[in-house]
Amino acid sequence: MLNIEDFCEQWNKEVQITERVMNALTDASLKQSITEQHRSLGQLAWHLVMSIQYMSMLGLSFEGPSREQKIPDSASVILDSYRGVSRAFTDAVKSQWTEKDLYVSHDIAGEAWRNGESLQFLIVHQAHHRGQMTVLMRQAGIRIPELYGPTYDTWIDKGMDPLV
Repeated sequence: MLNIEDFCEQWNKEVQITERVMNALTDASLKQSITEQHRSLGQLAWHLVMSIQYMSMLGLSFEGPSREQKIPDSASVILDSYRGVSRAFTDAVKSQWTEKDLYVSHDIAGEAWRNGESLQFLIVHQAHHRGQMTVLMRQAGIRIPELYGPTYDTWIDKGMDPLV
């Protein structure tokens, strides 16, 4: 990550996409999973909320749900929690770090990671789990919102053949 302004701009775009995905969830859909051994849709959504909290290991201080908090069984509570923690995180990055802090390294799982690399990882991590969520959403019968462009459903809505 080159600078804080670029990160915040990119992060805010990704937050909006994640919010669109979470906004489509229903309380009933939170139980959807591929198997009992895999994360449910609700567990994945809550994981996105809680994964932002890990950024506090880099020295940032911001409010968010406690690690002990039970996964909510309400899609709207998960979405509200995501909105709150992502805003608090963005505010912390803007107010607590300078560009120099992006080059500070921290030990993460036995490897030295610069803060800028961790910020980039957080963005990719969110996209990775959003992809998993969209598969479970399809299985739950939920229409997938547009993320980076038209979905199968929006191609159909436009009277076009979806690309395969």
